[in-house]
Amino acid sequence: MVLSEKQVRADIVEVGRRIYEREYAAANDGNISARLPDGTILTTPTGVSKGSLTPDMLVKIDGEGRVLEGYLRPSSEIRLHLVVYRKRADAGAVVHAHPMAATAFAVAGIPLDRFTLPEVILNVGWVPLAKYGTPSTEELAQSVEEFLENHDAILLQNHGVLTVAEDPVHALFKMETVEHFARISLYARLLGRENELPDEQLQRLLAVREAMHMPGRHPGLSRVRDAGAADAAGQAGPAGRANPDGASKNITMP
Repeated sequence: MVLSEKQVRADIVEVGRRIYEREYAAANDGNISARLPDGTILTTPTGVSKGSLTPDMLVKIDGEGRVLEGYLRPSSEIRLHLVVYRKRADAGAVVHAHPMAATAFAVAGIPLDRFTLPEVILNVGWVPLAKYGTPSTEELAQSVEEFLENHDAILLQNHGVLTVAEDPVHALFKMETVEHFARISLYARLLGRENELPDEQLQRLLAVREAMHMPGRHPGLSRVRDAGAADAAGQAGPAGRANPDGASKNITMP
């Protein structure tokens, strides 16, 4: 269903309110954008709390980031959003936030790559870790490019989380899924073990996803990570260590 610009504006404002109330972003942090049917993009402005947005505050830009409408400046992180729209014709919205548990994994250099929860496997598969890039720069935008083909959710090292979906509300849902996954993974590690689902069950879940025609990109069961992320994960201790063959089903802390 194609949403009207009025509805998209309202959805961005609502997503901003939820992000702020759930402490996914402090102060003026975080940013949200959505692509309209004509190819223009609505984005949250810089320097405004996501809990205080109104529809008229949103800035309309073109695919190069040039302002078309609005009395405020677009998000300082707009380069990060634009690279998604350039690489993903299916992308209708992007959310960047700093949910606490997921961002803690990003700071620790640990990707969320364990196949433990059916709902997470269905929705996002696993969540890779993009190398650190300075906020508001092209370096940050470039850091996510290699993951966009197969992932709708990406951890940004020492920064936060990026999610992509068909509209702002579903991009928020993916952000919630990542944060929920991070919290459960953290608790499981504190308890001493993460039990991964066996291959047979993983294949069944992928079949369910295909049968449901779920939108978005999915990495399948491959857990190939860049060397930097793997090294960082290895420094985090046994529960976060990269497994060369991805075969371990039972990750136990000593």
